[in-house]
Amino acid sequence: GYFYSRWRKCIWSSHDLSDNVFIDNYIFNKDVYIQFNSTLGKYVGYTKHGVYNAELWNNNTGQLQSERAQVDICKHNADVYQQTITDKS
Repeated sequence: GYFYSRWRKCIWSSHDLSDNVFIDNYIFNKDVYIQFNSTLGKYVGYTKHGVYNAELWNNNTGQLQSERAQVDICKHNADVYQQTITDKS
């Protein structure tokens, strides 16, 4: 059979969350074929199919705005996690 998954993650390392990055991976059979990275602000394709979809999705302004908005959600959640961690230490 085939295996499809989507991994979304927020990455940050500083307390002020200025380096917060949102990454949205589309994976088929354990290989990332397309990825949205908030640092770039667009989709990047890593296979022929991924490049094709990245071009389509990058031309869809609504979809790009939705992905870019995820950074704000990441920052909010990261702030909550950061406060929870520092309150307990």
